[in-house]
Amino acid sequence: MNEERKIETEDVTNVTPPPRARVTETFERKRDYLAGFLAEKKSGPEKGGPGGELQEAVIEALKSIYDPEIPVDIYELGLIYDVAVSEDGDAVVTMTLTTPHCPVAESMPAEVELRVLSVPGIRDAEVKLVWDPPWDPSKMSDEARLELGML
Repeated sequence: MNEERKIETEDVTNVTPPPRARVTETFERKRDYLAGFLAEKKSGPEKGGPGGELQEAVIEALKSIYDPEIPVDIYELGLIYDVAVSEDGDAVVTMTLTTPHCPVAESMPAEVELRVLSVPGIRDAEVKLVWDPPWDPSKMSDEARLELGML
């Protein structure tokens, strides 16, 4: 096991280079399979940005969150003031609550952030809780008013 290994070296002064590959007229180069893929133009609407697919997906996720005291989702209730999605997939949701003393004031923004992060394509989510302008029933959609018997 502890035998000494002897390394032999040889001095070389000249090496013949290997032959170069040549493309002749009878031999065609293979077409790059990525050429068509890379040259293809994007079709359809942009995924990010205002009015894009990601923003619509985030709004659909927000419509799945219901106020625990009112049987209407928070989007139709008018608690979501803005949904902004960048081209990189970063979402910023500006929202409010019905009152500053709402019992879900601590848990609702965290739930909104988790739902937004669950949307495929969203890289990061930020929830901004604002109190100005204050929420009032006029911010509710017609569907929410109908559900609550206010129409």
